[in-house]
Amino acid sequence: MQQRHIDRTLYFKEQIQTTQKYVIPFIENHKTINSNTRILEIGCGECGNLPPFLEQGCEVVGVDISAPQIEKAKDYLAEYVESKQLTLYTEDIYNMNGPSGIDIGQFDLIIMRDVIEHIHDQDKFLGHLKYFLRDSGKVFFGFPPWYMPFGGHQQIIRHKIGSKLPYIHLLPNFLYVGILKLFKLSENGIDALLEIKETGISIERFRRIVKKNNYVMDEEKLYFINPNYETKFGLTPREQCKFIAAIPFLRNFFTTCSYSIISIK
Repeated sequence: MQQRHIDRTLYFKEQIQTTQKYVIPFIENHKTINSNTRILEIGCGECGNLPPFLEQGCEVVGVDISAPQIEKAKDYLAEYVESKQLTLYTEDIYNMNGPSGIDIGQFDLIIMRDVIEHIHDQDKFLGHLKYFLRDSGKVFFGFPPWYMPFGGHQQIIRHKIGSKLPYIHLLPNFLYVGILKLFKLSENGIDALLEIKETGISIERFRRIVKKNNYVMDEEKLYFINPNYETKFGLTPREQCKFIAAIPFLRNFFTTCSYSIISIK
């Protein structure tokens, strides 16, 4: 397990740096961000992605089902919560907007960074997102493809060797569980990693459900070296080479991160 998985303040600061340096410039190729921009982050956690947007005067709403993480976010970003520039909810997103949900209005930009790969029934979820988007709204997604070396999030294992083994999440469940037990992972920890195995998403599946739900893929950028690895490991981000990026399925194994912007047709 890396220090960032224990020290949540460190993780919070890493998110800020990556969002400021890479996420916002990518978004601004398609959407101007200023004090008139209304932003929703789904799966916001401690809200490390949000300070760069708040500093630009954006009105921001964050939603997460984890109460402890929302409480940390309220502590980290107390001044913005007190000024009502930032509103935070501990809630299931399906209980918001829609026919009978809590009405939080519509947004110019929705952010989902390292979240879509944790959601069950992603097809249904993309359909529900439309309740939150203004006509000219955009959605940003950043996620690790399932088949990439650590697509199973096994880096969270509290074992020096186990946390560094690539591709073990691709093994059949009985072998995968056996390895996790070998590294003394708790039953709850094993269940959490098996759930990620259920919800992991490939580049191809993401493209299919975007198209099926009548969105337009405004831009997609595949990375050989994830932009977040700059703050985590001191590595320079690198886009995936065009040759690998053009090969269906195979590209998933060597792409550590996908950035995309979508909008409603």
